[in-house]
Amino acid sequence: MQISITALAVGVWLLFLFYWLWSARRVKSSTRGEPALSRFLKYWLPIIVTIVLMWPASWYQGTLLGMRFVPSALWLAVLGLLLAAAGLLFACWARSILGSNWSAVVQVKQDHELIEKGPYRYVRHPIYTGILLGLFGTAVLLGEWRALIGFAIMFVSFWRKLRLEETWLGEYFGPKYGDYMKRVKALIPGVL
Repeated sequence: MQISITALAVGVWLLFLFYWLWSARRVKSSTRGEPALSRFLKYWLPIIVTIVLMWPASWYQGTLLGMRFVPSALWLAVLGLLLAAAGLLFACWARSILGSNWSAVVQVKQDHELIEKGPYRYVRHPIYTGILLGLFGTAVLLGEWRALIGFAIMFVSFWRKLRLEETWLGEYFGPKYGDYMKRVKALIPGVL
């Protein structure tokens, strides 16, 4: 029996999703959050569109979205799988360090803590960094423009989300958060 690299990637994403749902059981109550419609339009809709674009299916064959942006090569598919797995592991590490301060949406929690250890030493938003690396790896694995467009959609969504989070965290933590922002980049260590 031969398992395809695409099937392995789906398995990696499903394991990530299982961990994410399981670890969401114990979080602090929120003191501030975004309205539901805003959350749907800015975060959930881009996630849905990205899933549809990246789903391993033949829907896009023969269309511009189904055209390749990288050649079809086993080494590229394996590289994509490794990038996806590494990114999702990084996101899970960040999620475990964040603990009960985590939420799926922009919120300030009761007794919110500023976390600066683990992956938060390297980037301010390591969950987004990890998920984006996972999406980029998946795009490389699939090799089609549709997947790269899905990655770009999620990048824009996460960028908008992190800007709001940083505004709220700056208001909550004051100069302490401003100092953290000066020391640590948002998504890519030393770059962005």
